[in-house]
Amino acid sequence: MESIVFGIGITALAGALATVAGAAENTESDIGSQGDPNSQVQLAPQMGYLHRIFNKAIAGEPPAWGLWIALGAGIAWAFMAMQVNPILAIVLGAALATFVQGVYATTAYLGRTASLAKFGQPVFVDVLKSMTTVTMAHAFVAIFATVTVCHLMNAALGHPFPLPLLGLVWGIALGAAGSATGNPFYGKERQYQNQKYGAGVPIAASGNIVRYAEAGERNSLDNGWFSARLGGPASGVCFGLIVFLELWRTVLFEHIAAGWGAIIIGIIIILVFMVIDRYIEVWARKNYGPYGKPAEEASS
Repeated sequence: MESIVFGIGITALAGALATVAGAAENTESDIGSQGDPNSQVQLAPQMGYLHRIFNKAIAGEPPAWGLWIALGAGIAWAFMAMQVNPILAIVLGAALATFVQGVYATTAYLGRTASLAKFGQPVFVDVLKSMTTVTMAHAFVAIFATVTVCHLMNAALGHPFPLPLLGLVWGIALGAAGSATGNPFYGKERQYQNQKYGAGVPIAASGNIVRYAEAGERNSLDNGWFSARLGGPASGVCFGLIVFLELWRTVLFEHIAAGWGAIIIGIIIILVFMVIDRYIEVWARKNYGPYGKPAEEASS
């Protein structure tokens, strides 16, 4: 009984850390314009719309975050093997992985902008300086929190996978959660605030992203302020639930039916969420219509 209570406590702590990691990952991605919404940022100069948005996507979020988390976990693992304190080892691993992320962001921004030179898109040095440091700060938080989750799985729950492999798996999951959950807040609601909500992006509007903020030209920090309010928490809750429910079902049901108990519970959880998602979607379409109409207008 004590071991189960201990496992549930570790599960709750891991879920909380994953929630922080998910929120930081999505904000980092939106400020850096990485992932699916970046296609419109990359297209904008080609359509004649110059902008001051940071543009660092040379890989999707899942492989990029798989690299950074695995790198941070691998470095921390090496330091722990040298008898370095685990907390210090994770901090050092996260710091060095964040340095790699900063190099990635710098070269990606310069390289992608250079490819747009014939369309007149300039390199803004102030954008490079200010955005890179902010994305690095958010990346450090996400890497540190996720590597800590991996260490808890090894040290407290006895997971057999080595720390770098856990980092790769959870890094890919972290990037996928942010890409699937948080990107719509930036790509659809922020980049195309001049389009009807829910209407998608008409072909004629491709690349015509919103380039002006409340005061002056919009930059990626403006996008970060916006997405940190909704997209970040949504991504955090998504990744937090993934980690929590994964560890919860393992701690409670892995010993039932030679491991099949945990698998069955996992399938049941997926089915329950499918039913909930479908109900919410039907309810929203019925009350608000396909393009965000007021409730009374959609129901009339």
